[in-house]
Amino acid sequence: MNRKELVEQIFAKKTFLCVGLDTDIDKLPVCITESEEIQGAEASMIFKFNKAIIDATAPYCVAYKPNLAFYESCGVYGMIAFENTVKYLKKYYPNHFIIADAKRGDIGNTSKMYAQTFFKEYDLDSLTVAPYMGEDSVKPFLEYEGKWVILLALTSNKGSHDFQLTEDKEGERLFEKVLKKSQEWGNEENMMYVVGATQGSMFEDIRKVAPNHFLLVPGVGAQGGSLQEVCKYGMIKDCGLLVNSSRGIIYASNGEDFAEVAGQKAKELQEQMAAELAKI
Repeated sequence: MNRKELVEQIFAKKTFLCVGLDTDIDKLPVCITESEEIQGAEASMIFKFNKAIIDATAPYCVAYKPNLAFYESCGVYGMIAFENTVKYLKKYYPNHFIIADAKRGDIGNTSKMYAQTFFKEYDLDSLTVAPYMGEDSVKPFLEYEGKWVILLALTSNKGSHDFQLTEDKEGERLFEKVLKKSQEWGNEENMMYVVGATQGSMFEDIRKVAPNHFLLVPGVGAQGGSLQEVCKYGMIKDCGLLVNSSRGIIYASNGEDFAEVAGQKAKELQEQMAAELAKI
């Protein structure tokens, strides 16, 4: 999905919501886990849960973001669930943008294999990448036409202050250096940045360095980020935002109505986003 297609979906559906599929097998509702205990049950339980969440939330979002840690932690059966989830999305919801939240990034030949895994084998739209190792660790991901690299820039976790806000002798902070340097490798058509919703007015500083790039924004909902504040400082004329909510949607209920409640939570966010888009 290219930028034009993504923007068209955002304005057609009046939403820039990304639903995070952080599917923790220990948090699945009883109506999912009460299935017979057999080898490989993890794959069917995770996929059954994901399928119900997707069907309930698809009208209100433009993207899904499975977090690989939650699938890899279940071994081969977790990865079967991940693959089945991706296949389901591509078959029944082909207009939804799929982000693999894997935070890869290594020396060139290793990154090349990671890129092949997610962009060729799984044929996903995008992948989160850690930029710490520099250009040769990121470039292999940018070699795939129509695919997106989403670089970590200024994250929502408490520890982000340990490194990302440190300044050099000229007063330039590390996240600003990442933004500036990485624009020599990619462009607004194939590179986004992760900026946590909890960073608030820091979005103004982000936009000074990356005025037109799309930003993937986690942290709205369970982590306490404000959608209105994100939009105030980060929204641009073609939106330029994908705001992710994971726990606040998929675990909003642990009863038999879990999918219905997830859909309601997604709809509430969609309505707020529609109001923000109307201001452009």
